[in-house]
Amino acid sequence: MPRLYFLDWVRILAFFVLIVFHVGMYYVSWDWMVKSPHAGTAIEPFMMLSSPWRLSLLFLVSGVASGCMLARAMLAGGGPAAFVRARRRRLLRPLLFGMLVIVPPQPYFEVVEKLGYDGGYLQFMRLYLSAYHGFCQRGCLLLPTWNHLWFVAYLFVYTLVLALLAWALGPRWARLGERIGAALTGWRIVALPAGALALVRVLLVERFEQTHALIDDWYAHAWYLIPFLLGALLAHHPGVWPRIAGQRWACLGIAVSCWAVLTLGWSLPWSALAGTPRALLRYPMHGLYALLTWSAILAACGFAQRHLDRDGPARRYLAEAVFPVYILHQTIIVLLAHGMKPLHLAPGLEAILLIVLTTTFSFAGFEAVRRIPVLRPVFGLPRRSGKPAATTRPLAPEAA
Repeated sequence: MPRLYFLDWVRILAFFVLIVFHVGMYYVSWDWMVKSPHAGTAIEPFMMLSSPWRLSLLFLVSGVASGCMLARAMLAGGGPAAFVRARRRRLLRPLLFGMLVIVPPQPYFEVVEKLGYDGGYLQFMRLYLSAYHGFCQRGCLLLPTWNHLWFVAYLFVYTLVLALLAWALGPRWARLGERIGAALTGWRIVALPAGALALVRVLLVERFEQTHALIDDWYAHAWYLIPFLLGALLAHHPGVWPRIAGQRWACLGIAVSCWAVLTLGWSLPWSALAGTPRALLRYPMHGLYALLTWSAILAACGFAQRHLDRDGPARRYLAEAVFPVYILHQTIIVLLAHGMKPLHLAPGLEAILLIVLTTTFSFAGFEAVRRIPVLRPVFGLPRRSGKPAATTRPLAPEAA
């Protein structure tokens, strides 16, 4: 299994898009921890350029990396159990540390702004650690919370699913991957996964609201588990990526076209179409959403495979930095947004400052973390052993 450097770049760029998206969440009408006085619907269509596919892309890349790590554990004789132990160290330490230290300022400023909470931060932390559920407004805030770190929790659960499947199926797991890799040629690269996602959306999206609470999030699990497991299966078939690169322009065109149609559909006066059969309205929209999601993922991977499949100091630095930056970035956005409100800046200037300052402080945090041995494991970085670095090329892109 060759090193897929372009998937590192996909992961890096996707997390940078995440910073911009979360800054955008401050300015849209969708619910978020803190909101700008200028919040409205103006930029929501542009937020939807990345919202359908960004996280599914990250789960796909994480699936590829997990598939390679599982194969490496199997070759080393440790089996799925060794793979799970390694992922537990990588994921659960940052998740628990983040919930206790990094995330709490987010719900604190949420209750300050939305509910007028006037207690101090230490008083709030006592409530936070005691699982207080009395902050209510159209629903109660559940504490403690993982907020944006839900991705890490879900990724660990999907790691367990992958290990269980590999253990239960044995050699049949590899044969399944071979069949899927052979089937994904030509138009089937787009149509088959997009069809599976469309089925999930039609059957589940209106029955199960996305909660990111793990135990009741059935639509989200089905939606994200498909690209994760598909990535794990494709980890053994590097020949599929050049096929995807060959479809990159077509996939980009499909994704942009689906976005334009969906944006038009979402802007229609649905009250005037109340008599139209449900299947003629909702189901085609769900199918277009799924097609947008998968086409955009293929376009991102295809352009990266063609233009970014290379190593260098920048890739090595950013691949190490991206997970700590991800852990830190949303809390920094909330702190900066709340702190900048008294300045009454124009929203465009304020948004640019938020993006630049969040990126700067997040990387400053990474630079501090990487130099403090006790902090490295709780930000997902390996401990420094003091031994010379190995010269063997790793099998997979680093995964959150």
